Amino acid sequence: MNTLTDLKDRFPGLSNGWARFDGPAGTQVVDTAIEAMSEWQRSGNNANSHGFFPAADACDALVEQVSGTMGELLGANPEGMIFGPSTTANLMAVTRAISKSLSPGDEIICTTLDHSANVSPWQIAAEEAGAHVRMAEMDGETGRLPVEAVTDLFTNKTKWVAVSGGSNAIGTMPDIVSIAQAAHANGTRVAVDGVHRTPHVKVDIGEIGCDLYATSSYKWYGPHAGVLWMASDLLSDLPAYKIRPAPSQGAGRWQYGTPSWETLAGIEAAGKFLLDIGMENISAHEQERFKKLLSGLHEISKVRVVGVTGPEDVVDRAPTLMFLVEGLSPENVAKHLADAQVAVWDGHNYAVDAMEPLGLHLEQGAVRAGITAYIGDEEVDRLLEAVSSL
Repeated sequence: MNTLTDLKDRFPGLSNGWARFDGPAGTQVVDTAIEAMSEWQRSGNNANSHGFFPAADACDALVEQVSGTMGELLGANPEGMIFGPSTTANLMAVTRAISKSLSPGDEIICTTLDHSANVSPWQIAAEEAGAHVRMAEMDGETGRLPVEAVTDLFTNKTKWVAVSGGSNAIGTMPDIVSIAQAAHANGTRVAVDGVHRTPHVKVDIGEIGCDLYATSSYKWYGPHAGVLWMASDLLSDLPAYKIRPAPSQGAGRWQYGTPSWETLAGIEAAGKFLLDIGMENISAHEQERFKKLLSGLHEISKVRVVGVTGPEDVVDRAPTLMFLVEGLSPENVAKHLADAQVAVWDGHNYAVDAMEPLGLHLEQGAVRAGITAYIGDEEVDRLLEAVSSL
């Protein structure tokens, strides 16, 4: 399968006719996720866990069901699934606990490729513990993060590596398997921000070999929420910040208060959507549209695509790019595209450390466009025509 354009009818939010290239910040919600959330609210099952009546049983069953779906989607032990409001919130919580295990002089490696959600929490944790954060530098010309940029920073003090599974700004997907292997050989733990990886390629946490993996369901056609997978020993050994009645073992230690049951129902439905369509099919569809977008932008005079060397440079990239139009600010370009009902983002998109190596203004950044499963050739043509008209 090389086209999924028949899926557009599965997304009610697309009925207004806009071409939605804003997916890297949040996708439209698939119909089955909308229905699952609504059905849960109507069902009478809204209750809490571990009770002696049917609604409480349904809550327990839902947690097991969505954890199983996420385990299948991510190739990981379902018991390690932690559900929270966002990836930023989940990483803030876990790094707060990790800070208690750090000693003065310990080191954490972050990267200039990453979204700030996988940098700032580690910086705060290091500051509280008297540890240090070292930044692995991306290659601004190619947009790549060489394995050696990370591994050359290893010392016997390196406790954690926090690395992007896929750049939310320019799509780069580093070789996280090699990074994880080298890290573990050094006695170092690995946290992967998989928010921009999960929607675009098949994920296998077992193959990656990381200790933490973060993703957000609203980036793959589900509700606004974050899912954090944690290795079994960390689940119970890290000193979680929790209230006294909270579980003392397992994922429940890390979930603050009663979960949003309807959100869990939506996550489960969105995960099944990805599994049913097949990540290989989604990847193939997106890559074709991405090549078309990339080639088209390179053919327009006065347009510079950032962090991608050419139209052929699509291997190991999520289908997301940033670009500039000579003589125009990213904000004005985004406004012009909006007039054509083409939704894009401008700015740094929270990848603040990537702006300098990419040669971009810290605040103005560039224009960002991302391909998702519901973007077809018609939408790509509309974006290219709008940019050409500038």
